[in-house]
Amino acid sequence: MILLDVILGGLVLGGMYALIAIGFNLQYGIARVLNLAYGEFLVAACFAAYWMFTLWRIDPILGLVFSVPVTFAANWLIYRVLMEPLARRAANRDHFEGETILSTFGLLFLIKGSMILAFTGDIRSYDYLSIPVTIFGVNLSANRVLAFVISCVFAAAIYLWLTRSRTGNAMRALAVDPVAASIVGVDVRKVSALAFATGGALVAIAGTLVSTFLTFDPTVGVEFTVKALIVVIMGGVGNMLGVLAAALLLGVTEAMTARFLDSGLKLAVAYLMFLAILLVRPRGLFGSN
Repeated sequence: MILLDVILGGLVLGGMYALIAIGFNLQYGIARVLNLAYGEFLVAACFAAYWMFTLWRIDPILGLVFSVPVTFAANWLIYRVLMEPLARRAANRDHFEGETILSTFGLLFLIKGSMILAFTGDIRSYDYLSIPVTIFGVNLSANRVLAFVISCVFAAAIYLWLTRSRTGNAMRALAVDPVAASIVGVDVRKVSALAFATGGALVAIAGTLVSTFLTFDPTVGVEFTVKALIVVIMGGVGNMLGVLAAALLLGVTEAMTARFLDSGLKLAVAYLMFLAILLVRPRGLFGSN
C-alpha cells in the first residue's frame, strides 16, 4: 500500500510536470528558443490565479478564460519583438539559440524583479479543493487530482493537434528541419511565433494548476525552468511522447526519493537520473542516437 501511495502520488506530480514541459518543448523544440524565463511566466500565472481567487473569488479554473489569452498574446509579442530580430540576424540555428539564452536570461531577471516589487518576496498559497479523495485505496487531495486530470486533457489535446492538424504537421516539420520546412511552404516565422505563444499559454495553465496545491513566491521560477529542461532533454527535444514518459518518470522518482530518502534530495536525484540518461541516450529516451 505504501508503494502504491508513492507511485500514484508520483504519477499525479509527473502529469503536472508533463504539462509544464510540453509548453517548454514547444518553445525550445519547435521555435528553438531556450526560454530561461519560462518558470517566471509560470509563477506569474500562479500570482494571477491567487489574486483572482482571493480578491474576486474567481475559481482558478474559470480564471483560465482570462489568463490563457493574455499569456498567449504576451508570448506572441515577445517572440515578434524580441526573438524575430535575433532570428533574422543569426547566421544559423545554433547561433540563434545561443542568443535566445542571453536575451531570455535578462527577461528572467526583469520579470522576477517586477514580481518582487509588486508582490514582495512572501510565500503565498490559498485553500482550493484541499479535501481528500480515495483512489485505489490511496488518499490524495482533490486539487492535485483535478490538476492531473486537466493536465492530461490539455496534453492529449496538444498531441492530437500536433499529429492531426495541418498546423501541427507544419510545427513538427519545423522541429525536424526548418530549411526543408520552408522549402515545402511552411511560414517559419509565423509557425515559430505560434509555437512560442502556445507554449506560453500552456505555462499559464500549468501555473494556475500549480498554485492550487503548492506554495510559491517570485523566486521559485528557476526551479520549474530547470525541471522542464530536464524533462525535455530526457524525453528528446521535440518529442512529445518522450516528454510525457520522462515527466512521469521524474514525478515517480521524486515521490520515491521524498518517501524513502529525504525530500531535500529530490533535485539531486533528478539531476543524477538526468545525467545517467544523457550518458546512455544523448538524444533522450525516445530520440534516435
